Amino acid sequence: MGNLLNGIEEVLLMGPGPSCVSEEVYEALSRKTLGHLDPYFIKIMDGIKAQLQALLETRNSLTMPLSGTGSAGMEAVFVNLVEPDDAVLILKNGVFGLRMAEVATRLGAEVDVLEFDWGTPVLVESVKQKLELKKYKLVAIVHAETSTGVCNPVAEVGALLAGLDTLYLVDAVTSFGGMEVSMDKWGIDALYSASQKCLSCPPGLAPVSFSVRAVDLLMNRQSKVPNWYLDMSLIAGYWEGKSRAYHHTAPVNMLYGLYQALYLILQEGPQSVYSRHLEMHKMLVRGLESLGLEMLVDESCRLPMLNAVKIPEGVDEAAVRRRLLTDYKIEIGAGLGPLAGQIWRIGLMGHTARPENVERVLKALREIL
Repeated sequence: MGNLLNGIEEVLLMGPGPSCVSEEVYEALSRKTLGHLDPYFIKIMDGIKAQLQALLETRNSLTMPLSGTGSAGMEAVFVNLVEPDDAVLILKNGVFGLRMAEVATRLGAEVDVLEFDWGTPVLVESVKQKLELKKYKLVAIVHAETSTGVCNPVAEVGALLAGLDTLYLVDAVTSFGGMEVSMDKWGIDALYSASQKCLSCPPGLAPVSFSVRAVDLLMNRQSKVPNWYLDMSLIAGYWEGKSRAYHHTAPVNMLYGLYQALYLILQEGPQSVYSRHLEMHKMLVRGLESLGLEMLVDESCRLPMLNAVKIPEGVDEAAVRRRLLTDYKIEIGAGLGPLAGQIWRIGLMGHTARPENVERVLKALREIL
């Protein structure tokens, strides 16, 4: 059997993630491995923490990347903050709201789900009415719903919760690094993301951040955190303080990659990065419309980094994706759940969000269709 790695071809990643990775990040990943308690590696850990705080616009001390993908980040915020019989409200308008409800239910919480049509945003007025009927320990929302391409009104829902004794939890898996995420200003108590979307680092790390209020609740739980590996009270001992307590062996080289990916975003300037994502989105939409293709989501709530495109009548959507991959070496995503077979999902995340990539996918679609 030959070495299978020799057969890997370069593919333009324009699906819902992972995104393209820059040469600088690949180079960082290939640096010599240090021990996970090496003093110089701890300096890099502290650097990553400061980078995440800057990009999340937060002063939260408990801010770090977890060893695991975005789903581990989701599980971590729930297992640390939710106990049996807690009243939890999930705002759901896609696959990832559904997943949050699943995790909270498994923890024995009393879960209410406020549903909205897929392809439309969470309605703030509906949330306001729900909050008037019942007191919740925690309200959770997805900022960028990857399954539909919808941007939810995270800041506006945060304003509703201001002054209430309710924790605010946000999934920023797809939004973080591609559009503004302002934890402190928006009143977010717990947030999780992932390395492989707009941060353009390979999959394997999940940035998380907890407010002072969330940490206080965590430290005063009635029961132990039911997941040892994701127990933030234990992990904090490895990421904070002058002396570090061993918890698990950190993925050292992955953290080099994340440090470099965050460094590149901060070097370009967050606002410049967000503007680039928006401009590439507009360029893609103009090109798609010139091909006679329509967007699923209304312009007022579209994500720049994840574009849901309606499949024209009579087109075999899977065949188009197959041809893009085999003939053009371009990956795009299919629809999920009720949108399966109805949309393509074209990602413009991080390093992928560049004019030459938009031109390449439009040219390929023009030839195929």
